Amino acid sequence: MSTPYSGSHTPVGGVGTDTAAFPAAADPYTEASGSTSTGADAPVENQSLGDIVSRISQDFSALMRHELELAKIEMMAEGKKAGKTAGMFGGAAFAGWMAALFLSITLMWLLDKAMDLTLAAFLVFLIWAVAAAVLAARGRQEAREINPKPEQTVETLKEDAQWLKAQKK
Repeated sequence: MSTPYSGSHTPVGGVGTDTAAFPAAADPYTEASGSTSTGADAPVENQSLGDIVSRISQDFSALMRHELELAKIEMMAEGKKAGKTAGMFGGAAFAGWMAALFLSITLMWLLDKAMDLTLAAFLVFLIWAVAAAVLAARGRQEAREINPKPEQTVETLKEDAQWLKAQKK
């Protein structure tokens, strides 16, 4: 019996199947032996209330497992993006520190020819303070673009809630 939980469907875009994301054991219509549950193939009118409730419970459990798996996948993707961003900030900070150090020393030596060394050092400090403020503002803007909320999971949970409300009526 083909079900939406069996992992045998082609995903949107028609490119292969990703059965690793949804294990085959998540099929709520088969038991451990692989046979279909009693009464699952019969029309709803011929099934007992217990069978229907059991099937709904199995469907809901499978749905929740899939929603949790989707949330995990989304959070891992956002976590990888955040880690990559943090690594870039770290590398840029170190490279910037080294460049600023040597450029500052060079600039102070050049300005020492025209003014007192103390004033030259203060001017170099001001230049780097402005640069630090600009870079911090840019980094803050980039960090705000990281979304820790699993948007797709939230949307599908809302759809599931609407579907469940419609089933109660």
